[in-house]
Amino acid sequence: MNPIAFLVLAALLVVAAVTVVLHRNPVHSALALVAAMCLLSVFFIALDAQLIGFLQVIVYAGAVVVLFLFVIMLLNLQREARALGSGALVVAGGAAALAFLALMVPGLVRVAGPRPADVAAGYGETVALAERLFTVYLLPFELTSVLLLVAIVGAVALAKRTT
Repeated sequence: MNPIAFLVLAALLVVAAVTVVLHRNPVHSALALVAAMCLLSVFFIALDAQLIGFLQVIVYAGAVVVLFLFVIMLLNLQREARALGSGALVVAGGAAALAFLALMVPGLVRVAGPRPADVAAGYGETVALAERLFTVYLLPFELTSVLLLVAIVGAVALAKRTT
């Protein structure tokens, strides 16, 4: 990938991720999450992992975010009123962020990038992914589906109790 294209896409991805966290409207945050997931899939496609890139869009940007939107609509969430706290707290947080950047940037500049690893045979293919998913990672895969089901049932129960 062209370094300039990488930097532009990385900056857009960071902006989308920050928007997810900072936006007051939960629907807008979910839409920013869709943008972040789609931008992340571009990176996978650039790394020759087309299947993972397309699954990122279909599963995460499609199904999971639609699930989030259903829960947001079901709970009828409105704009969130945020309390920033005192001015001293904001200044202390900003100073801590600047100190973190002052420590991280020189370290990242000094570190030489690793040599790209050789790609294994079958990298990014459906067969290799399915074999790992349904053998090594079968339990986490199924636990994730149960967790999503519990979250939906909990949201419905909370919505029914308040009405």
